[in-house]
Amino acid sequence: MKEIYPSFLTPQSKPFDPIKLAHKTEEIACRGKSRKYTDFYCTGVYGGISTGYTVGCCSRCVFCWVDWSRDFPFNFGKFYSAEQAFNNLMQNAQKKKVLKLRISGGEPTLCPEHLLSLLELVNTTPYLFILETNGILFGNDPEYVNKLKKFRNIHIRVSLKAGTPEGFEKRTGAKGVFYELPFKAVENLKKAGLNFHVAAMTDRRLMPPEERNLLIQKLKSIGYDDYLEEEICDPYPTAVIRLEKANFKLW
Repeated sequence: MKEIYPSFLTPQSKPFDPIKLAHKTEEIACRGKSRKYTDFYCTGVYGGISTGYTVGCCSRCVFCWVDWSRDFPFNFGKFYSAEQAFNNLMQNAQKKKVLKLRISGGEPTLCPEHLLSLLELVNTTPYLFILETNGILFGNDPEYVNKLKKFRNIHIRVSLKAGTPEGFEKRTGAKGVFYELPFKAVENLKKAGLNFHVAAMTDRRLMPPEERNLLIQKLKSIGYDDYLEEEICDPYPTAVIRLEKANFKLW
């Protein structure tokens, strides 16, 4: 029997292995050094940044703002080579006079061949590249992290979703046994000496204060006591629907 590709969470959803989901998603959204994107444009976050919106993710966060390409990657986007993605990012950055680049939307660390090729091109410019990640793949593979050490103009934002295995499984859909991976990513990034910071969805409507405290304690226990960017769940249309489908009531 063919396994069904998981979309948004419902109370009937079965917890999944996020590493296996990453590989399944790469079969859909990656093609060698090419990757699926839905769009390229500038946005006001980070003080202005040129962004490429990728297709596909290895998590199913109930509060995710990303469009439906996260859940149905086979129905959205088209393939861009690293060079094509770079050119789009640069053209938009120059047009809007911003000095930062990123890929966002889905999980940017999927399709590593594409990402590393893109970073090679960015490395020839003075632009800062902000790499946003849920930390799953970086926690699972320290060698992937080590490949980033040669890039001089990269800053990584690791977004934590939970402070306990139970919270991780409930809000991401991934099995609770994998909850350590994003924290392991923080350890691997720190060990590699890379420039990064940690964000966390600590909105008390989603994460109880006790769990937030456990998350902070966990970070301290692995040697991270720098800036923690605490996120609030905004009512993006897709986030509202995902929360409703998963039986979360925030609004």
